This record gives sequence, structure tokens and C-alpha cells, in this order.
Amino acid sequence: MILDIIAGARPNFMKIAPIIRALQAREAQGGPLRYRLVHTGQHYDARMSGDFFAQLGIPEPDVNLEVGSGTQAEQTAAIMVRYEKLLLDRRSALCLVVGDVTSTMACAIAAQKLCVPVAHVEGGIRSGDWTMPEEINRMVTDSITNWFFTTSEAANENLRRTGVPDERIFFVGNTMIDTLLANLGRLRPPAFWAELGLQAGEYFVLTLHRPANVDSQAAFARMLAAIGEGTRGMPVVFPVHPRTAKTLRELGGVGGPGLRSVDPQPYLEFNWLVKHARAVITDSGGITEETTVMQVPCLTLRDTTERPETVTTGTNELIGTDPSRLAPALDRLFAGQWKRGGIPPLWDGRTGERIVAALERLLAEAWS
Repeated sequence: MILDIIAGARPNFMKIAPIIRALQAREAQGGPLRYRLVHTGQHYDARMSGDFFAQLGIPEPDVNLEVGSGTQAEQTAAIMVRYEKLLLDRRSALCLVVGDVTSTMACAIAAQKLCVPVAHVEGGIRSGDWTMPEEINRMVTDSITNWFFTTSEAANENLRRTGVPDERIFFVGNTMIDTLLANLGRLRPPAFWAELGLQAGEYFVLTLHRPANVDSQAAFARMLAAIGEGTRGMPVVFPVHPRTAKTLRELGGVGGPGLRSVDPQPYLEFNWLVKHARAVITDSGGITEETTVMQVPCLTLRDTTERPETVTTGTNELIGTDPSRLAPALDRLFAGQWKRGGIPPLWDGRTGERIVAALERLLAEAWS
């Protein structure tokens, strides 16, 4: 039985690596499943995809749809057309999608139109913010998913509220954390570590790419100014997402003398920076999971989160998009008053194994 594993963007690569490792291990033991790795090409820059494949030991894709850049609609359409053609040429037994990027939704739709069942890793998460493209992707994908692999009880409850029965929900943990735990001993400093004079615990890591924070020059400038003031002159290492680069260039030197803009970092180097930072300031979702496990304080510049367990259990706090709310939070951090946090249930490094065990059982039943 062949299952398609869909990957299209940087967050996907960290989530598929443990599943591929578990499938390879089961194949060596005589397991029944085989996989076809389908890269949609949604992220086509080597810094955003190629480096991750190499560092995480992900094999070269069996298929690259090479959709490239475009608007949300253009990418969705191109992925659907090309993945549909692949399924018509070589049908799979299952389409396994991960996360909440455009590729996730587009491949799920194309598969279900051809009656290929869909399994969604990281199903059920919700921010409640319909202005986020990812939220639309989550809702559409989950509305046509057969089997859900979830990261938290909050995700389980979200699914139950929409009428999904328990027998289709599998609480397995977090594959992002599988990848992190497998690579903690391999993390390494980036090439600029010494050049920037960085010292463990004496700098911040910043990531920003949400439209509410970076698309408006005025709003972005206010946020950067607040970050520069609140971090009290400490270095702020800012790997600049491609979406953010244009606005940052137009702003020039805004952000204060502490801001250190760098290229997007490969997985091992980026998580070295996170692990040794005083704190992380971000509007990402996935990074809040990694900071929780590494016990690094995290300040999220959003009003909602689809990962509430990083707030209720972990080291994350929602600061919001109002720059004035950042200074009081940073004052608490500098005063040593940040919460320590704990690790959510089943974030133990064995999620990939649980997913593959469930898939073997489900597909055997479906094909019997």
C-alpha cells in the first residue's frame, strides 16, 4: 500500500521527517506501508526547503510539482491541477497532509475529489482568526479529512464540536517535537555567532512574517521600535522571512542599534539560536512549540493562537499586535518573573511511531 506524504513549505519538513523515519523502520521490519514523498514546490528557495531536507535526513522527493510562487489562489490551483494529474497517473492508497499551509488544503481537496482518503497530521488546531490564510486551510482540510492525528486535547475538542466522532481522532502528540528531540544533540551555532559577538542568554531571537505585523510599513516600524526599546540594547537576531524582507528594506535602519538582520537559517542553526536565547519574540506558531520544549521564554505578537497548550502549559505568552504591550512583558522577563512552563502530554519524541502504527491498522481495515 502506497501513501503519499505531502510537503510544500518549511514547517512541513520538520513534521514529515519523523513519519518517514518510522515508515522506513517498519519497512525494514516487514511492515506493509510504502510512501511516495510529494514536494509541491510551494517553498522553492533552497534556504526555505533544500537546507531542511539535507539537515533532517529527508530523502529527495519522489515527485516535485514545482508550483513556485504566486497568489494564494494561483498556488492552490496549480497544486490541485498537478497533484490531480499525479493521482490519475499513479493512484495512492492515502494522502497524508501535515500542518496548515496551502499545499495541505490543495492536496486534500484533489485527493478527496478522486476518492483517495485523507489523513491530517496536526488536525483540529484553531486560532479563530479568519484573517489568517492558515486558519482557512485548517478548516477546509479538516472538513474533508478521514482521519485526524492531533497534538493536544484542545484540538480533539475542536474536532468533536464540529461533529467528528472519536473513532476518527487519534491523539498522538507532536511530530515537530519528535524532530526537535532527535536533533538537540546536533544543533550548532550559525556562522555569524562569533562575528556578532553573541553570548548564550544575552540576546533575543525575533521572527515576524504575519501580515498584521509586517505588511504595513508604519505598523512594522512601530513594532520594531518597541522591540528595540524593550530589549534594552541587547542584540536581537532577526532571520528575515522572504515576506518581510521587502518591507524591512523600505524602512531602512528602523529598529534600533541592537537589531541584527540575517538570512533565514537552516534548522540546526536556527534552533541553536533559540535554545541559547534570553527569549524569543515571534508571530509564528511552530516556534512556540519548540520554545516550550526547550524551556525558553516566548513572547508571541498575536492576539490569538492555534496552539493554546504553549500558553496554558508551556513558556509562551500572547502579547498581541499592539506594540505598547511589549514593554511590560519584557520588564517581567528582565526581572526574572517569567513562568517556567511544562511539556504538554505526548510531546515525547514518539509521535511518528504512533502515527505509522495507526495508519497500518486503518489501511489494513479499509482494504480488507
